[in-house]
Amino acid sequence: MTRPLALTMGDPAGVGGELSLRAWLARRHGLPFVALDDPDRLASIALALALDVPIRVVDTLASGAAVFAEALGVLPVPLAAPPRPGVPDPANAAAVIASIEQATKAALAGTARGVVTNPIHKSTLYGAGFPYPGHTEFLAALTGSVLPVMMLASPVLRVVPITVHASLHRMLEMITLERIVAVCRITDAALRTRWGIPAPRLAVAGLNPHAGEDGTMGEEEVTIIAPAIAQLRDEGLDVSGPFAADSMFTPTAREGYDVAMGMYHDQVLTPLKTLDMRHGVNVTLGLPIVRTSPDHGTAFAIAGQGRADPSSLIAAIDLATELITRMEKPP
Repeated sequence: MTRPLALTMGDPAGVGGELSLRAWLARRHGLPFVALDDPDRLASIALALALDVPIRVVDTLASGAAVFAEALGVLPVPLAAPPRPGVPDPANAAAVIASIEQATKAALAGTARGVVTNPIHKSTLYGAGFPYPGHTEFLAALTGSVLPVMMLASPVLRVVPITVHASLHRMLEMITLERIVAVCRITDAALRTRWGIPAPRLAVAGLNPHAGEDGTMGEEEVTIIAPAIAQLRDEGLDVSGPFAADSMFTPTAREGYDVAMGMYHDQVLTPLKTLDMRHGVNVTLGLPIVRTSPDHGTAFAIAGQGRADPSSLIAAIDLATELITRMEKPP
């Protein structure tokens, strides 16, 4: 229990601080977590929202884990400017980035068991020179990973987009046989090693309406997606499709696979968030560390009002605990 999860601050103007405090109040018997955050900010939120969360400043993650039963340990990451709920400030972008960097380095070094990230506001970070489309790509750079894969997981559905934070125009250029094969391989491996599924079933969506209708509504299914599926099946993976995306997410259809592979972000994230937004978790596959995150954004509109629902962050902490426990279990 001396190696906790490292919990990042997210955007200080968003709901991340409230979520962290409420997650501590709802703490379970899983892994403890330590916040890499500004302790004054968290103490201020706790006071304003009447949340009975003792804040304990610590100098190591291990000491934060040691006090977890009685206080939320905070490894200080000072903010440059006092945060205002709902008003993102580029002056604090460096602290947001530092929190992610420190958490990731701790996980790589083994002083943290994994990383759980609170939501960031990407455009604020872009204004401060942040060169990555989002958490997924930044974590890949920090860990030296070639191809990070974003999975959204909930108790009712798992989905993986082949392309992530890209415009639809750019996405069309990114859909290649090689990319589909690589993302499916990483997903299959993660389901085996992290979820303990011995023979994962991957269902692949088409790109076009009706999965191209035999090439009459688009050729990508015939020229790219089907050949990728054939290659993966030749390698021994249980991959099927391409399926029409509009019928892949019915209760009956979901019984036939362990993960739905979509061609682009909204194609698969929309059904997951519709079915189970509260318990959806973002998991980055293809990294040497475990990283999870809530399946929602900064929620500036309700920041500071005591209305933030911590369910997704709690689910992210629980899933990180589950994955790490399974991976560390002796064979």
